Amino acid sequence: MDSALAIHRFQFAFTVTYHYLFPQLTMGLALLLVMLKTLALRTGDERYNRSVRFWARIFGINFAMGVVTGIPMEFQFGTNWAPFSRAAGGVIGQTLAMEGVFAFFLESAFLGLLLFGEKRLGPRGHWWAAFLVFLGSWISGFFIVATNAWMQHPVGYRLGPGGEIQLESFWALLTNPWLPWQYLHTMIGSVVTAGFFMASIGAFYLLSGRYPDYGRLFVRVGVIAAFVSSVLMLYPTGDRQGANVARYQPVTLAAMEGLFQTQKGAPIALIGQPDMQKRRLDNPLLIPRMLSFLTYQRWQAEVKGLDAFPERDWPDNIPLLYYSYHIMVGLGTIFIAVSAIAVWKLRRGTLFESRPWLWVLLLMLPFPYIANTAGWFTAELGRQPWVIYGLMRTSEGASLHVSGGNALFTLIGFMGLYAVLSILFLALVCREIGHGPEPADAHAPAPEASHPAR
Repeated sequence: MDSALAIHRFQFAFTVTYHYLFPQLTMGLALLLVMLKTLALRTGDERYNRSVRFWARIFGINFAMGVVTGIPMEFQFGTNWAPFSRAAGGVIGQTLAMEGVFAFFLESAFLGLLLFGEKRLGPRGHWWAAFLVFLGSWISGFFIVATNAWMQHPVGYRLGPGGEIQLESFWALLTNPWLPWQYLHTMIGSVVTAGFFMASIGAFYLLSGRYPDYGRLFVRVGVIAAFVSSVLMLYPTGDRQGANVARYQPVTLAAMEGLFQTQKGAPIALIGQPDMQKRRLDNPLLIPRMLSFLTYQRWQAEVKGLDAFPERDWPDNIPLLYYSYHIMVGLGTIFIAVSAIAVWKLRRGTLFESRPWLWVLLLMLPFPYIANTAGWFTAELGRQPWVIYGLMRTSEGASLHVSGGNALFTLIGFMGLYAVLSILFLALVCREIGHGPEPADAHAPAPEASHPAR
């Protein structure tokens, strides 16, 4: 891999990884906003409405950051990846255009009403605003994941006379067998992030003694959402997405699992270090025959190792792919354990008074971001060396007329700009958390009655 291609790849990986820090919270938080608004309508408790206003402000900050950081990726398709855009634009242009025209405008329009239109809309109208923000964000996620799913498993196309890829069936694009489980896995992953984020802020309020009513509410809603979504990430979405990888990208499965030799009754590696020179996994901790069972539901099923495929078709960076996959799975297991214990303590009525466990919830905040990022690393590294699996190699999709120096210059510029945006983002979010979900005068003492004029 030449240096220019490496910089093009790293630049896009950097921008898309940074960008996805924001949509993964907004997509999950959109669902929790609908839940809170529904509780407000059913109970008439004003705390739920104030909670919606509080989290809608944080949603708005994340949404704005997502828009700003998403724009450079659109230009990178035309600058750094022009051959890919020319070849596949007739396919991916369909889903990306629909995401912008339908989903983005739906989400952004009703976000304005959610933030500023509560008094005019009334309680039910405000619920519909929250629901349509949720609908827009999840439709947006669908079209984006549909684009990626086609790159992972291209369907519904034909090759034109000039080698361009033409869309033959839009319905096939939307019913891609890769799409449903990848979409659900991605969106439920965003709920894991939102659930732990909300629980973490609630734990902060309880530990600091500020807004205890809202702290309990946020912890309760957050840990329940985190538990349900963490379990769903494991089964069925994670299991079924793994089956897709085994069926359509078996070489990727072998690299993810560090399986160098084809085996019957293949074990699953809990830990280990891939040694690419010796073609083996060092210091492995194995569960015998478990990979065969999880993949094919038979203990003695044969699982193809890397030795069954030409080396030119192996993923480019097998160690990073292996570690990314194991980080994702390891953190997912921790999420299930932590959220399950939190729900158990919640049912027993001891969670809110357990300061050690509140600290655990508080410190969990960054880990769903790490897990989701590792998951996308797994998906994208696993597809390599193809930019469109089986159709176009990554080296064929990169622009030949954009030098490595130019790409490096813009990469450094993005890094500097995103560092400034990070500071601004953290300042705005911390400011909202500091202000809390109640008006500033909510706990102010009532003014003393004035004496009548003499």
